[in-house]
Amino acid sequence: MRFRITFWSYIPWNRWLIHLGGCTTHNRCGHGNELTNSLAMAETKKYVKANFEFIEKLGVDRWCFHDKDIAPDGKTIEETNANLDEVVALAKELQGTKIRPLWGTAQLFHHPRYMHGGATSSELGVYLYAGAQVKKAIEVTHYLGGENYVFWGGREGYQSLLNTDMERELNHMARFLEAAVAYKKKIGFNGTLLIEPKPQEPTKHQYDWDAATAANFLRKYGLIDEFKLNIECNHATLSGHSCHHELETARINGLLGNIDANTGDPQIGWDTDQFMMDVSEATLVMLSVIKNGGLAPGGFNFDAKLRRESTDVEDIFIAHIAGMDTLARGLRNAAKLLADGSLTELVRKRYQSFDTELGAQIEAGKGDFDLLEKKAIEWGEPTVASAKQELAEMIFQSAL
Repeated sequence: MRFRITFWSYIPWNRWLIHLGGCTTHNRCGHGNELTNSLAMAETKKYVKANFEFIEKLGVDRWCFHDKDIAPDGKTIEETNANLDEVVALAKELQGTKIRPLWGTAQLFHHPRYMHGGATSSELGVYLYAGAQVKKAIEVTHYLGGENYVFWGGREGYQSLLNTDMERELNHMARFLEAAVAYKKKIGFNGTLLIEPKPQEPTKHQYDWDAATAANFLRKYGLIDEFKLNIECNHATLSGHSCHHELETARINGLLGNIDANTGDPQIGWDTDQFMMDVSEATLVMLSVIKNGGLAPGGFNFDAKLRRESTDVEDIFIAHIAGMDTLARGLRNAAKLLADGSLTELVRKRYQSFDTELGAQIEAGKGDFDLLEKKAIEWGEPTVASAKQELAEMIFQSAL
C-alpha cells in the first residue's frame, strides 16, 4: 500500500497574505483595479517561492493548487493563461525532480461570472469560459507532473428549483465531464480525475451532495470508470454523515481516490476547514484506507486553515505537523486493530448466519421469494442476536 501526506497550497499562501497585508484572488486582487497585473504577479511569485520553502521545511514532496490561487486573472482569457503559464514555469523550476502536484484544479466559484455555476450555468457563454479554464488547468497539471485532477463544483447546484431546470443542468454537467475525460486522453494525461462531493455552501444544494449521490451520477451517465472521489471530511459533516461513512461509501463503490483530511466543528455546523487533530477519527479514516488497499495515485491533502486567532508563522508549521502526526497515529492504530482481529471477528460473527449454504445461495442472487417463504415456514420465528455495539466501541477505543 502507498500512503502520502500532502497539503493544499492555498493554505500557507493565502494565510500569509492575510498576515502580511497582501492580496489573493479571494479579495479580488488581479480581478479589478486594486493592483496592476504586474504587481499582482510580483506578489504571487513571492508566495510561490515561500510555498516551496515551506514544502521543503515540512519534508513533503506533493502540493496541490487552484489555478486562480497561484496566478491572478487577466482582462482576457489569453492574459489569464499567460499569467498562469508564467507562475507555472516558476513552480516547475522550484519543484525540481522530487516534488510535483498531488492534484490541480480550476477555481470555478469565486468570480461573478460563475454566480449560476460553471458547467451548470444557464448562460452558454459561462459554460464556454468554464471549459476553457478547465482545459488550461488540466494542461498545467499535466505539465507539472500532477497525479490527479479535482473537480469541486461549489456553484454547480441551485438556490431554488422554481427557476431551475435541474435535469438540463445535470445533463450539461455530464457533457462537461465527458469533455474533460476526452481532453485528458487527448493530451496523454494519465492522472486520475476526482470529484469532491459537498452538499451545499455556497449554493443551497450542490449536485454532488455526497459520495452516494456522486456515485449515482457517474453511474447514470456512464462515467463510473473514468472518475474517483476526493472525500473531504468536513464536507461529510455538512452532508449529515461521518467521514468514515463517506469513505466507506466511496470504497465499496470502487471510487475512493483521495482524502481531504480536514475536519469541522459540529457545534458550528459549516465548512470550518480545521486540521484533523482527533486520533479516533484518523483511526477510522485509516481503517477505510487499509481496506481500500491504499490510495495511490491519490493521497492525503489538507484543505485546512489556521484559526483566525492563531497569528504566529510557526502556527502554520504546528498545524501541518500535528495533522500529519495525527494521521500517522491513526494508521498505526488501524493496523493494530486489524492485526488483533477482535473487531473483524465480531463483525464476522454478526453475519455468520449467511455463512451457510442457504445464505450463500441468497447472496448469489438465487433466493427468490418462493424460496424465502418456504424456508421461513420451515424455520419458524427467527432468533435475533445482539449487535454488540458497546463491545465494538470498547475494542476500538482500546486501540487508541
